[in-house]
Amino acid sequence: QVQLVESGGGLVQPGDSLRLSCAASGRTFSIYSGGWFRQAPGKEREFVAAIAASGTGTYYADSVKGRFTISRDNAKNTVYLQMTSLKPEDTAVYYCAASNFPSTWAGPYGYWGQGTQVTVSS
Repeated sequence: QVQLVESGGGLVQPGDSLRLSCAASGRTFSIYSGGWFRQAPGKEREFVAAIAASGTGTYYADSVKGRFTISRDNAKNTVYLQMTSLKPEDTAVYYCAASNFPSTWAGPYGYWGQGTQVTVSS
């Protein structure tokens, strides 16, 4: 079992930056790929970014490419999502997830956090 806890969400203005953290406990997190998904009100959950267990492979949704950066520190069992140039359409609940391999699809992710709210508004 892996437990995931997100933090770092909040209310920011357009153009601001924010860093989300996902702290893992339980089984060794370094063997899992990490992913970030988000869900806006009235919309389906969508892929944001993913990172391989070793940290050498990263994947991004087109909507965040160039603005968001996913990274991980396996010594701290933590995955990060650095978000810059935030837009109102980035407003959503952001979820951290863990999988045996990196995927842009939610299906392979067997472990999920509870989510953290990110609101971008002036």
